[in-house]
Amino acid sequence: MAAAGVVSGKIIYEQEGVYIHSSCGKTSDQDSLISGILRVLEKDAEVIVDWKPLDDALDSSSILCAGKDSSSVVEWTQAPKDGAHRGPEHVNSYEAEWDMVNTVSFKKKPQTCGDTPSHRNGKSKWSFLFSLTDLKSIKQSKEGMGWSYLVFCLKDDVILPALHFHQGDSKLLIDSLEKYVVLCESPQDKRTLLVNCQSKSLSQSFENLLDEPAYGLIQKIKKDPYTATMVGFSKVTNYIFDSLRGSDPSTHQRPPSEMADFLSDAIPGLKINQQEEPGFEVITRIDLGERPVVQRREPVSVEEWTKNIDSEGRILNVDNMKQMIFRGGLSHALRKQAWKFLLGYFPWDSTKEERTQLQKQKTDEYFRMKLQWKSVSEEQEKRNSRLRDYRSLIEKDVNRTDRTNKFYEGQDNPGLILLHDILMTYCMYDFDLGYVQGMSDLLSPLLFVMENEVDAFWCFASYMDQMHQNFEEQMQGMKTQLIQLSTLLRLLDSGFCNYLESQDSGYLYFCFRWLLIRFKREFSFLDILRLWEVMWTELPCKNFHLLLCCAILESEKQQIMEKHYGFNEILKHINELSMKIDVEDILCKAEAISLQMVKCKELPQAVCEILGLQGNEVTTPDSDAGEDESVGGASCPLSAFQSTSLPVLAASAARDDSPPQIPVTPSVSRLTPA
Repeated sequence: MAAAGVVSGKIIYEQEGVYIHSSCGKTSDQDSLISGILRVLEKDAEVIVDWKPLDDALDSSSILCAGKDSSSVVEWTQAPKDGAHRGPEHVNSYEAEWDMVNTVSFKKKPQTCGDTPSHRNGKSKWSFLFSLTDLKSIKQSKEGMGWSYLVFCLKDDVILPALHFHQGDSKLLIDSLEKYVVLCESPQDKRTLLVNCQSKSLSQSFENLLDEPAYGLIQKIKKDPYTATMVGFSKVTNYIFDSLRGSDPSTHQRPPSEMADFLSDAIPGLKINQQEEPGFEVITRIDLGERPVVQRREPVSVEEWTKNIDSEGRILNVDNMKQMIFRGGLSHALRKQAWKFLLGYFPWDSTKEERTQLQKQKTDEYFRMKLQWKSVSEEQEKRNSRLRDYRSLIEKDVNRTDRTNKFYEGQDNPGLILLHDILMTYCMYDFDLGYVQGMSDLLSPLLFVMENEVDAFWCFASYMDQMHQNFEEQMQGMKTQLIQLSTLLRLLDSGFCNYLESQDSGYLYFCFRWLLIRFKREFSFLDILRLWEVMWTELPCKNFHLLLCCAILESEKQQIMEKHYGFNEILKHINELSMKIDVEDILCKAEAISLQMVKCKELPQAVCEILGLQGNEVTTPDSDAGEDESVGGASCPLSAFQSTSLPVLAASAARDDSPPQIPVTPSVSRLTPA
């Protein structure tokens, strides 16, 4: 253990209100608590844990006890700052009747030793710091036993004084340490975490890969591909291949399918273009014809929306409205109202009065579910491992919420608190599914737009009805989408697919995050609002998001192939596209791909099913009105495009070197599911 002193370096973790209890519980001496600050720093390729006393004592009145004694009781208390963020209209709103649900809490009595001032003398006696390479184990406190504490044991068997976390808990510290070392439970004592330190070079090779340790990547992908791909999946070096191939140089040349085979094991049932399977359609090269150039229109305005509402509040010309939303999105002022229809929370044919009654009913239902978990005591939660695990995951994910949007700025922001509450309530709504990492990404834009807890919840529940299969344990939804994406991409560009397979990337696993949370981490916050509302129209088909994937990959094809990117470079390149993709450009390209495909007279049956096309005679856009043009062979139909005139806004897809624009009617028709 190094001598205590002034340590400089990059601060990884910092927490005040971390105490040493020099004599707590043994004497009433006023100098029983020593208040200090705990830091984890990076300095000269070394990670240092440093604790030293503070000059000024913390006010003991601000300290909250984490434990409950036998005299603790459940009390209905006013939540802090409650009402500070509510407008005057809230007083008379229906939700005001349910405000008591938000005030359920367990009032805990401060422990006796917490009422004493901090120790101010003998600081050199208690200050310490050590290198993480010297750490042997960490002993944790029992749950529900007052303030959480940690005891560090070094490799020379030196046991440091217990550090008590009076403000917050020790989880953030553990999370910070796990970026540099592997912590695993001791077989003899679950409260003891054993340390297995990794070299700094290895840690750097996994920088930003996960918010968890860099150790055992292969096992992580097999055990939990969601976590392994959510954050910075491609920030890797050749360590991945080295882990797969071993240290023997003779094993470094592997067949192209090896990585895909490995990932097939990680996601059982995922077979993509590696071998012919019975019942699979082999897609050969097909001439899709010339691709049209698509333009987008201005967002739907409040005036346009209002003109399509009758005297009782019903939406008129629903199909036409969806067409306009697909082609231009919505003005932001309209989103709070229109999203409820797009997501199915409000029926399109409902009256204003019917929607008012529905909201009242849904408000009752929501707060009853919220009350269920709000009134669960700590003792009850200890006996419910699933609820405890859900809460832990939610708190971890909410703390990772994108703070670039002002709605979620600050640690105690009311938006973050509502995110937590809505996700916990969803666990009551669908307890079997519960909470899975990534769901908070789907909720945060909804809450931002709705600015209302109840409406945000029911819109989220409706969205989860669409996305449910993505988060199921068997991952059937993700398997299906990856296979469908591979099918579409092979039809568009078999040469590119062959190249990806030659670089062990034919499984398209780098698209996992795109599909899982619908591009939430690939576009800016405002761009994702536009992208989602377009996809919610389900035009031209429910799988339009797969065409968006094709459009992005096709845009990056040239750079990937010309620069001869290998496995690592492809992963890194795709990951670094985040926040750099032009949403309007990609929407234009994806729609153009759809138009190009449905015009093809020999579209494979597998593609027809993905696009939701029926196998019968159809009317093509080029045929005379009312005349049918038969399509020969095993072709799929092309839906008739109406000739509705809409104002258009040229998208960035149209460049000087673009092919001549083909007249395309601005109306988009739904492709009828097979």
